[in-house]
Amino acid sequence: MSTVTKPKHIGRNISRIRELKGMKQEALAIAIGVSQQSVSNIEGSETVDEEKLVEVAKALGVSVEAIINFSEEGVINYFNTFNEAVSSSNFGHNNTCNFNPLDKVVELYERLVQAEKDKVEYLEKLLKAK
Repeated sequence: MSTVTKPKHIGRNISRIRELKGMKQEALAIAIGVSQQSVSNIEGSETVDEEKLVEVAKALGVSVEAIINFSEEGVINYFNTFNEAVSSSNFGHNNTCNFNPLDKVVELYERLVQAEKDKVEYLEKLLKAK
């Protein structure tokens, strides 16, 4: 049995990171100053020259190492770990208010009533002036 590992497909990694970032090939092409077809060719290549890889990494907002070492399993594990941390800290699940919503409604109503009173007073002054 052979223990040879197949080399990482850098172009595929670029494609997946671009997709995860919600970026189209055309946007990446503009960011690195090439045509959309060139981006397609880069993403189809198993290897990418280092200079181009640095440009792509910068445009995607990731490190060159992140592109080279990218794995689908790593992304899934990251998000699972992140979600577990959020769940265990009860972040996002604490729906208690630190103020009374009725007090806020009353306060808003009182301000609206006062604004209307001020408006009426102003209009009465205008009428008396005529």
